[in-house]
Amino acid sequence: MILPHKAHVALVDGENFTLFCNEGQVEEPRLVEVDKPDLEATNFSAGIRHQDNIGRNLGRTQLDELAHGAAAAEWLNAKAIAGEIAALLVIADPKTLGEMRRHYHGELKDRLVGEIDKTLTGQPTARLEAAIVAAD
Repeated sequence: MILPHKAHVALVDGENFTLFCNEGQVEEPRLVEVDKPDLEATNFSAGIRHQDNIGRNLGRTQLDELAHGAAAAEWLNAKAIAGEIAALLVIADPKTLGEMRRHYHGELKDRLVGEIDKTLTGQPTARLEAAIVAAD
């Protein structure tokens, strides 16, 4: 994947959110951490779609994790609307990414350069950079 110089990369899962900036070249990203927002998960709208007790009991649905994904999207929306993010790549586990997409604002959608649906939180920066290069 081509990642523009100075593009932001949001690394998100159901509990963590880290924001990086690409200080490298478009085909050779070099990620530098710029923010680790402390989010307050207040949007539990996913509960409307996940009222199945069996799914929750078996660990298939964690409303707190989905609310964290919604909070991350809302934080990114605010930054995109304020003009603080010009280009964005989102890397998130599939469940979190699906929830985030439900909350993307039009301004954020316009700034998206891509998405990678993998769980990469906690990985070294070199592994993130390699995943970006390998992505389509």
